[in-house]
This record gives sequence, structure tokens and C-alpha cells, in this order.
Amino acid sequence: MDTATASLQKDFIEALCRLIPAFEANDQKLGLAVSGGPDSLALLLLAFEAYPDRIAAATVDHGLRPAARAEAEFVASICNQRAIPHAILRPVVPIRGSIQSAARRARYGLLHDWMKDNHIDWLATAHHADDQLETMIMRILRGSGIDGMSGIREKRNHIVRPLLHFQKSALISYITSQGIDAVEDPSNTDQGYDRVRVRNALKNLEGFDTGLASQSASALGSAREAIEWHVDQLAAEHVESADGGCVLSRTGFPHEIERRLLLKCLHICDPALSPRGNQIDQTIRALQRGETVTLGDILCRGGEKWTFGTAPQRRNSQIP
Repeated sequence: MDTATASLQKDFIEALCRLIPAFEANDQKLGLAVSGGPDSLALLLLAFEAYPDRIAAATVDHGLRPAARAEAEFVASICNQRAIPHAILRPVVPIRGSIQSAARRARYGLLHDWMKDNHIDWLATAHHADDQLETMIMRILRGSGIDGMSGIREKRNHIVRPLLHFQKSALISYITSQGIDAVEDPSNTDQGYDRVRVRNALKNLEGFDTGLASQSASALGSAREAIEWHVDQLAAEHVESADGGCVLSRTGFPHEIERRLLLKCLHICDPALSPRGNQIDQTIRALQRGETVTLGDILCRGGEKWTFGTAPQRRNSQIP
């Protein structure tokens, strides 16, 4: 084993144990989402070297490309050679609408069901540092706030991303050293996708450590968690239930705090409500002026205290 491979394997184990601290001491099972690209194959082989008897892999064939079936079978053959349990998952209902978002929903739904059926405790995906940088740039271009700029999360519920600090070039070199020719999804070169255009724009930025983007995302994620913690404390003190709605008994906080408190109040009244950023800002300004406005089906009354409840049939004003 060469030095680079040994270092990569060591870093992988450290990353996984940081994300799942008790993993080495228990007998939990790790599921791997493997598409056949170099990133996910690196995830597969690194996990196999570290925990050969505690992993299983799944490949999702979305049914969008004729070659996808052969790619899934290619992953199956690699797993069979190593006695790694593997499943090919296909959606029952054809994917329609916004292809990328619909495919993502279908993929995670299939993987969730696969985990449940096979008693798999954790799911690892192969998102890496270059993905993180691309995501952050895309979100800057879309005007995201601190939540969006936190980027791809290393851990969310039972999904972990142990490669998030690994550069793609290192993962490709690792797969090449294993004598495997990874597949390449043609959508990765389709200029119709925002991510591909950002990726191509970044190709000229040689000499930068893309892993530092994940450090920035982690710092922003920590800031987000600190703000959320503070907002939870304020909500416990100042948000009171009232007549099927709620009252925010204290206002005048910094805008980001006030924005999150407003969202908490709205979600108490209607958990499914998902207002856009400009709607939230307009609502805050109106409530600060003491006005009464409607957001979705919620009547919001401003003043010294902000009151939220179900709107009557006739509405005073409507935030567009």
C-alpha cells in the first residue's frame, strides 16, 4: 500500500468516527450510496477496507438514461467481487417535472426504504470538498443567507458525508490506483445545469485547496447552530400559545433573530407554510409598523406584541 492510499484510508476512518463517534464500538451497519462514479467508488472501497463486514451498498437507477442499468450492474459486479451486499433500486413511478429535484427526492426515498428493510443504521454519500465549493458558489449567486451558505451538511439525521473534506482529485487518484475505470454520468457535462457551469468556471482556479471550502461551510454551520440555539431560548421565553395561534411577546431583536422567531410563530400556526425570503422581510417591516397583514392563511398583527392566528375569510392586506 502506498503512502497516499494509507493516508486516505486513515483520514476516512477518522472522518467517519468523528461523524458517528460510537461506530467503532458497536455493531451498527453502514449503507453506501454508490452510483459508479469515481467519488462513490472511492467511498465504497474506503469503507470496505475499513469495515468489510459492516457495510452494504445500493445503486439507484432512476430510469432516466439507457446506460444507467449497465452502470448499476457495473457497481453490482464490483460489490460481488468483494462479497459486499448490493441492491439496485428503481422508482416505481417515472420521474417527471424538475428532473434534478425529483430525482433527488426519489433517490433518498428509495434509499430510506432500503435502509429500513435491511436494518441499516447509517447512510454515507460521496459528497466531497469540490461539491461543497460548487454548492457554496451556487448559493452565493442565488442570494442565500447563513443557512444556505452553510453548504452541504456533514451529518443530517442518519445521513453522513465522510468525504466532505476530501478533494476530488485525491479520490480519482485512489480509484485509478485500484485499477478501476469509473463511469461518468453525461449530465456532469451538461451546460444546462447550474452546477456544471460553476464547475467549469472553477477549472481555471488551479492551486487552491478546495477542502478549505468545507472549513468555511463548517464555520457557518456552527454559527447557524449558535443562532438557532439562541432563538430557541428566546422562543421558550417569549412565544406563547393563544387561541389556536401564538403571540410573540417581545420584539425589537436584530433582524436575523426576528426573522427566525417569525418563522417559528408561523410554523406553530401552519407547519407546512414556507414563505419566500422577500415575503418574510415585508412581513417583518409591516409588523414593526404595527400593521396587520396576511401570510398564507395566517393573520399577523403587529405592534408591541406580534399575534398570529388563522385568518378570517376577509383579509386586511396580503403579502404578495
